[in-house]
Amino acid sequence: MSLCTVSFKARRGRTLSAGLIAGCLLGPLAAAAAPPEIPRGQHGEATAEYQLEELQKLMPQVDLAESPAGFDPVVWAAFIPEDNPLTPERVELGRKLFFDARLSDDGSVSCATCHDATRGFTDQIPVSEGIGGQFGKRNAPTVLNTALLQTLFWDGRSPTLDHQARLPILNPIEMGMPNEEAAIKAIRGIPEYEEGFKKAFGREMNYEDLGKAIGAFERTLVFVDSPFRRFLGGDPGAISPEAQAGWELFNGKARCMTCHPMNPSNPLGTDNRFHNVGVSARHQDFEGLAQQALKAIQEDASEQKLDELAIGTDMSELGRFMVTGNRADIGSFRTPLILNIGITGPYMHDGSLATLWDVIDHYNKGGEDNPFLDGGIEPLALSEEEIDQLVAFLFTLTDVRFADQNQRLFEAQRAAANEQRLFRDDAAAQRRTLPFEQRVMGAQGKPE
Repeated sequence: MSLCTVSFKARRGRTLSAGLIAGCLLGPLAAAAAPPEIPRGQHGEATAEYQLEELQKLMPQVDLAESPAGFDPVVWAAFIPEDNPLTPERVELGRKLFFDARLSDDGSVSCATCHDATRGFTDQIPVSEGIGGQFGKRNAPTVLNTALLQTLFWDGRSPTLDHQARLPILNPIEMGMPNEEAAIKAIRGIPEYEEGFKKAFGREMNYEDLGKAIGAFERTLVFVDSPFRRFLGGDPGAISPEAQAGWELFNGKARCMTCHPMNPSNPLGTDNRFHNVGVSARHQDFEGLAQQALKAIQEDASEQKLDELAIGTDMSELGRFMVTGNRADIGSFRTPLILNIGITGPYMHDGSLATLWDVIDHYNKGGEDNPFLDGGIEPLALSEEEIDQLVAFLFTLTDVRFADQNQRLFEAQRAAANEQRLFRDDAAAQRRTLPFEQRVMGAQGKPE
């Protein structure tokens, strides 16, 4: 066991699953992403004051009357709910709420704790820490560009940003408020909120409007101006020859475009669908978990109970199945957007892949064999040079406003990959062994 794993365990006070041992590399990676002089809060996030200063640098002004640069106004308008227009008052109120830890039961966690403006609006750790030092079971996805997603959360259990924003506040592991009224009570009587809700919504504060305000703010976090987008726009020098070779692989031999289409009309790189790519299969009994889940949902099918099961239990690994009950959805998770992927690691729903080299290694060997693996997941036979080219391409998908952090993380990930490749399997990648052989034959190569 490496020193970094021991350090991670001691610091967090819990034993990590085999999949999360990859997180031991994230200490130096996170350190590389942000200068050490950044003031930090209880959970390692930059303080709210510092994050707000950085946000102002990233977004000195937002013209809410116009669609983001490069977006058709009609298309952009389709992503704004009719019952929650993007007004300055709602955005400003949502910004305040997003950074306010008073919305958590112990006053230590805000939305910005897990979606840190200095860390690509994620927390850059495998799974997130909530109140009382508790950890959930899922990685915090970035909120950058989530205005353009069709469903929210890894399992798609939320249809809108406004709805999604309300759930973590009540989740006992995340922000831990016992109920909606308790959350409102925490900010009731504060003049800036009393006045802010009236200006934004024309009525007294309530929990539904709280979610709408946070959703309005999050819809302003559109960061799509990447070197690759400039390359697609006609600038051949925007990305390196190595990255251009990676782009060709992305659309060809590596087959990434199957789930991550990238083009001017879809800059996010997601098909907005759900897939079993084999990550959970390393350490979970899907059949047993599915039986537990069906029983638990039969006893309590409420939205809040589903949220608790998804964040706080091993049933989290069932993914979309928890929402649909459809056997075909077991172990399936929403295809993440890959815009800004260089700064939003670690990767996968459980944060078990520390670097983009790990991600490519995972797919190169054909994922992890299981009965529910997507049919499109198969060994890719990528060479080391091709893997490097793919990773170089993926780092061109980061908005230019994060260029310095993107470069630091590229160098840190490359150094980590040179030291350790936990998910590399050349025999499987080159089809010298077939994906199901280890499961059928056992670890010693003998039938079980």
